[in-house]
Amino acid sequence: MAQISIQRLTDAAGLVQDHALLARCAALHRQLRPMLPEDGERYAAKMQRVCQYGAAIAVAVEETGQPLGLALYRVYENTYENLRLYIDDLVTDEAHRSAGIGKRLLDWCAEEGRSRGCEFLVLDSGTWRTAAHKLYFREGFSISSFHFTRPLV
Repeated sequence: MAQISIQRLTDAAGLVQDHALLARCAALHRQLRPMLPEDGERYAAKMQRVCQYGAAIAVAVEETGQPLGLALYRVYENTYENLRLYIDDLVTDEAHRSAGIGKRLLDWCAEEGRSRGCEFLVLDSGTWRTAAHKLYFREGFSISSFHFTRPLV
């Protein structure tokens, strides 16, 4: 496999810094979130809004510029874990799964969290994503709660 680097796609204010790389991430991101817009402009606008609400994006990029994995995350404080880095989305390209890219992104997020004073690295994962769960357990995650959702519209 080619050399892979992890690149920040957003700055501290949540602004996308590399619009071309973001555009190349759209199809990859839809592998995890098929409901994301297929239209490039709508995808970019959606991601910019999400990032303006506190999210940030890190991308595992091959030396050719091809994105192989993506982590969308945010740092926030709550009452029971104090400061935490929460990973909204973690996806590795289907053609490159089980090659260590997910672990690299998790390690990068853990270091980012530590550097920002976080005490926990946290994520939710759909109950049907058993292959991803194997990675999370292997990387020291545990199931600490149930996540409940109720539509408001």
